[in-house]
Amino acid sequence: MSRRKFTAERLIIASHNPGKVREIAELLAPFGTTVVSAGELGLPEPEETGQSFIENAELKAHAATQATGLPALADDSGLAVAALGGDPGIFSARWAGPTKDFDYAMKRIEKALADLPDRRAHFVCALSLAWPDGHVESFEGVVHGTLVWPPRGNLGFGYDPMFLPNGRTQTFGEMAPEEKHAISHRADAFHQLVDACFRN
Repeated sequence: MSRRKFTAERLIIASHNPGKVREIAELLAPFGTTVVSAGELGLPEPEETGQSFIENAELKAHAATQATGLPALADDSGLAVAALGGDPGIFSARWAGPTKDFDYAMKRIEKALADLPDRRAHFVCALSLAWPDGHVESFEGVVHGTLVWPPRGNLGFGYDPMFLPNGRTQTFGEMAPEEKHAISHRADAFHQLVDACFRN
């Protein structure tokens, strides 16, 4: 299946989350693309009504490209906990409440797990690149690990301080950005995106 190549000079990052915007901008830096976030442009956040990460990413990308007339890249990501049946999943941000308090969200997960011995979890990231004509390319990346308590580290964002990737001794909250970028769910999806849409 042939993929559409990205040839524009500017790209909207369809996110109001500064942590996500920073990570995506760092990943895009080698390609010389000028990026601006939906938050910086004051675009409204569309309601996430999709039933999957990809559906929500596509919804956000289409909203941003229709509002600006420029290509837009949207991310929808979250933490899926095995013992919680995959929750919080697509509702990961909502578990943090209206103030996006992820300390509260992590405590909520730990309380829900209680004495359950299964600490397996994985992060999922869906990336959707949309063009003003309605075309969209979507990719999904995953990284597996276990949950630790108490949380460790103040790097990263969201649930990073409680997520220990398989085979590692540091949580995402303890890792330097370049180390996290090498193995994260966002990096996995991003490599797929780059291979399909940014490389000649």
